[in-house]
Amino acid sequence: MSALTEQVGLTDQTAAIAQENAHAAHNYHPLPVVVASGDGAWVTDINGKRYLDCLAAYSAVNFGHSNPVLLDAARAQLGRITLTSRAFHNDQLGPFVTALAKLSGKEMVLPMNTGAEAVESGIKVARAWGYRVKGVADGQANIIVAAGNFHGRTTTIISFSDDESARADFGPFTPGFRTVPYGDAAALEAAIDENTVAVLLEPIQGEAGIVVPPADYLPAVREITSRHNVLFIADEIQSGLGRTGATFAVELAGVVPDLYLLGKALGGGIVPVSAVVGNADILGVLRPGEHGSTFGGNPLAAAVGLAVVNLLATGEYQQRARDLGAHLHDRLLGLVGHGVLEVRGAGLWAGIDIDPALASGRAVCEALMERGVLAKDTHGSTIRLAPPLVVSADDLDWAVDQLAAVLEELAPA
Repeated sequence: MSALTEQVGLTDQTAAIAQENAHAAHNYHPLPVVVASGDGAWVTDINGKRYLDCLAAYSAVNFGHSNPVLLDAARAQLGRITLTSRAFHNDQLGPFVTALAKLSGKEMVLPMNTGAEAVESGIKVARAWGYRVKGVADGQANIIVAAGNFHGRTTTIISFSDDESARADFGPFTPGFRTVPYGDAAALEAAIDENTVAVLLEPIQGEAGIVVPPADYLPAVREITSRHNVLFIADEIQSGLGRTGATFAVELAGVVPDLYLLGKALGGGIVPVSAVVGNADILGVLRPGEHGSTFGGNPLAAAVGLAVVNLLATGEYQQRARDLGAHLHDRLLGLVGHGVLEVRGAGLWAGIDIDPALASGRAVCEALMERGVLAKDTHGSTIRLAPPLVVSADDLDWAVDQLAAVLEELAPA
């Protein structure tokens, strides 16, 4: 039993879930497990049962739960100072943004907190660049996005989502966006006009089910945007920072965007840290007072973020994702035809389409939970696996074995 569990007196999962449901807004429908602690790729519930975490908080926990290097960085800064606001300088921000810019091959960093803030900030930067550099008429800028996208749930971001569950009853919506099919470079180019300032894409669509575009798609997007003087913004909030076997998923296609949007793993699963990263000719359009965040770039976040960047600079985690990802996908492909219709992904990131005649993705995740594996469904019969990059090959084999057993149980006699 954890110290926190002892303090609140909740040793029963049903009671803990009831307490949360009574006072927390119901904007999530979590699996009925109450996690109390975590170490590496494993978490433990309040009753002491262990589970292999195959979601990693949507890639926010890429480096594992309770990573000692990241915890040490956080503890050291907690004892010094945690927040100054950007009204003053702090001694952690400079080293963090310098290291992140170097890792990204860019010149400047705009630090924020959540992934959605990074997306919103990227949109503002692109519009300001369009008006101040490209010469687009005031109020006429448009940004091209892809069908099936997921960039967050703020009012502006859901305005260009095609997920009705994210949009219903939240209008009116923000204009200035054009949606084209994901993976269709010709449609993207056809949508560009003289007022287009940016193309905003996920290199691999996560929420859509780990959808990997055709191999020639991102290179074509890069060529088209360069030729039309349009910014290419890569949302790497889920796909970046080691998940796919590269520092950024765009590297798998051999392209470099104008702006990276980063988040999730940048905070090491400890604090929310996000960023827009680009060169000075783009991020330099922002002027003092035009954009800000009380917590963005705070010394605690910067200290943890710097420790994350230093871990990635070794290349160790990217290599683990490549090697273990190849093993995971090889094992998962063996389930095709045995309750699985298709497997997609890159590195330690997999989208698995379950035969809908067997069960929904939610039902499969519930059955996996009973067997000690935590995963997340998306869009009907699809489940996704994204374990921490510290997971072992034996852990992965065990998880796939549990999935195979669940599918066998669901199969008609």
